Amino acid sequence: MARSLLERRLGEVGDRLKHVRADLRVADEQLAQLADEADEARLRALVSETPLAEKEHREASKHAEAMRRHRDQLVAEIQHLEQTQDQLLDRLVEQA
Repeated sequence: MARSLLERRLGEVGDRLKHVRADLRVADEQLAQLADEADEARLRALVSETPLAEKEHREASKHAEAMRRHRDQLVAEIQHLEQTQDQLLDRLVEQA
């Protein structure tokens, strides 16, 4: 692969890493909020013992779990991008 192509690809991977890391920060904040809401809903369901409170707890838990899965996907994407970046840097160094 030509050096200029490696450098361009490396820049693209770096840009993507920045964006995904920013998305991860947002997902972390949202997950914390959703997890708190799910915990509060769980406590309300335990105290009130009503079907409505239990339904709210299940829904809040589903939202938190969906965000957790999204966050896990972002972490996996970051790991993949970092590996790609390392490989590109290795190839770049080999050409020097």
